[in-house]
Amino acid sequence: MSTAREQPIFSTRAHVFQIDPTTKRNWIPAGKHALTVSYFYDATRNVYRIISIGGAKAIINSTVTPNMTFTKTSQKFGQWADSRANTVYGLGFASEQHLTQFAEKFQEVKEAARLAREKSQDGGELTSPALGLASHQVPPSPLVSANGPGEEKLFRSQSADAPGPTERERLKKMLSEGSVGEVQWEAEFFALQDSNNKLAGALREANAAAAQWRQQLEAQRAEAERLRQRVAELEAQAASEVTPASEKEGPGQGQSLEQLEALVQTKDQEIQTLKSQTGGPREAPEAAEREETQQKVQDLETRNAELEHQLRAMERSLEEVRAERERARAEVGRAAQLLDVRLFELSELREGLARLAEAAP
Repeated sequence: MSTAREQPIFSTRAHVFQIDPTTKRNWIPAGKHALTVSYFYDATRNVYRIISIGGAKAIINSTVTPNMTFTKTSQKFGQWADSRANTVYGLGFASEQHLTQFAEKFQEVKEAARLAREKSQDGGELTSPALGLASHQVPPSPLVSANGPGEEKLFRSQSADAPGPTERERLKKMLSEGSVGEVQWEAEFFALQDSNNKLAGALREANAAAAQWRQQLEAQRAEAERLRQRVAELEAQAASEVTPASEKEGPGQGQSLEQLEALVQTKDQEIQTLKSQTGGPREAPEAAEREETQQKVQDLETRNAELEHQLRAMERSLEEVRAERERARAEVGRAAQLLDVRLFELSELREGLARLAEAAP
């Protein structure tokens, strides 16, 4: 069998099951995820097959015969028996619509197989009933949506005359380009992640520095308040010292008014001296230092806002890169599925050629 003579005419996705060969009652799943299940038509032998590839092996390889029957056992599950493979296949679909489409196609293929058998038994000209079926069911477009928006896409093949080797080379090229692109995206992703970590570290350092400056500012404010309280205490103490002295040296002892005024002036000078020692020279540098500290805190907060903006921009860019990589992986996955089918066909062709070589005299 070659890719030029056998082409997929209908494909869908479903969970594949096989009957337990021991109990003949329980279903054994072929895998955890849904697989692609396709109808293939061999124009040379006029044969229809149902094929599903899982990894590197064929999960389903069933030749459709007129005596086969596809049975719907529930709204989303159907089965058929293959006497040649001595098993029963089951398919679980995502919706009832998918099950109905597969069942209708099974009936069409079964009828086409029946007509082909009758013509071959009558000895008439062996025509291809699938050509009429394909022309009626399959438009010339290589991909036809049969499931509606948001669902898995069903596709039908192009002309059976498409060259197989060219198609395989194109798929290999797509896979290699997809792998290179994925490596590049991963490198960009790790670079963005490293830059994001650096920005986060710088942001943490800026926050720590801002907290330290705030602590220093609070300590300086507390020190300024303490100095103000100390000045107030000294003023109160000076006033209390002047009053007892004036009472002690009052008119009862014959002290003159001039002496009292001189004493008051002396005490005022002492108060001014204390103020200059505690409040005057020191408050000016502290006020300048506080203003400088506040300016530094404002600069740090501005830098912090800029870093946060850069971090959000990097996160958005990272999300876009991740989305692009997911789309590329999906494209590579679809190409890999088709390549698996081609590789399985090549393997089967190799086995057929080996059997012919062994049977040749």
